[in-house]
Amino acid sequence: MAAMNFDFEAYIACFLTGDDEALIQRFYAEECAMHSGSGVRRGHAGMREFLAWAHDGVRECPRVQHYLQDERTVFADIDMDFHATGHRPDFPFGEMHPGDSITVKFLARYDLDENQRVKTLTTSAWPPNQGVTSLPRLGGHPSQVAAYHAYAAAFSNGDAKRFARFYTPDVVLELSSVGRIEGAEGIADFYSRMFETVRETLTIHELEATDERIVVDCTSRFTATADAPDFVVAPLAKGEFVEVGVRVTYTLRDGLICHIAVERTRDPVASAG
Repeated sequence: MAAMNFDFEAYIACFLTGDDEALIQRFYAEECAMHSGSGVRRGHAGMREFLAWAHDGVRECPRVQHYLQDERTVFADIDMDFHATGHRPDFPFGEMHPGDSITVKFLARYDLDENQRVKTLTTSAWPPNQGVTSLPRLGGHPSQVAAYHAYAAAFSNGDAKRFARFYTPDVVLELSSVGRIEGAEGIADFYSRMFETVRETLTIHELEATDERIVVDCTSRFTATADAPDFVVAPLAKGEFVEVGVRVTYTLRDGLICHIAVERTRDPVASAG
């Protein structure tokens, strides 16, 4: 019997990085084919085109439940988490907005060539959230980190309804400029009022995540959608913005944010929009 050189766990680890090009180049044969309910894609070019479309504004994170492997085939039962950072009205498992997450059960068969690369991938899928396991929303797993980026996208989109789903009911936000804000509803109300004249968008530079906390170095850009002469960071006229470097520490409880501490790391820089 030939040695089993295809490392399925390394394949999954590579998938979880979100680097589709590395996945294709490392694990797929040049003349590969992918068969799914939406059709057939052939070769590296076909895979590249499909993954670019599928992952446009959506991170896909596999969590393998079981797999069986012999020298030329891998069968896998996968719970696939999808986390939206953009609006995808055409997403095959249903419309997604920034901050949305769904999990879909996949059965996948990977047929390998003589070089232990995937020659044919055949997948079938269940309806979303049917028969699947779940992770706590946030934490140290790559899928939970992807969920944080979905949270940041919902926040930057000004969608209080969606970003508040990531909070415990008794969450506390501490901002040096305004003080202590308590409760998921209180935070959502605060930002909903602010977003009437000023929108805040987050650019993530560094992120460290465990099951206990997430620490983020980021830039907050505050852009005035109407004149905001009394804005706490800096007076803004419509179209102007100010950027501030911050370090944000999110304390987690059971996968949800229970405390947010914001520390300024770079002085505000204002520019005309």
